[in-house]
Amino acid sequence: MSMENTIRAVAGTFILGSLLLAHFVNPNWLWFTAFVGANLLQSAFTKWCLMEDILKKTFYKKQATSTTN
Repeated sequence: MSMENTIRAVAGTFILGSLLLAHFVNPNWLWFTAFVGANLLQSAFTKWCLMEDILKKTFYKKQATSTTN
């Protein structure tokens, strides 16, 4: 899966998960939904995404090193 598709999948999972938590646990989880939305919006304007940096330091770094060997 490409980096862009992974970021979209993570964002979608976070949003749906936080909506479920807000409905079944506590409405304050909607703040997490707002946080994810704000990060998506700012990344559209700044071309910088925190999740991309996190993935590069963890999953994609390991994947890149294993494919070169």
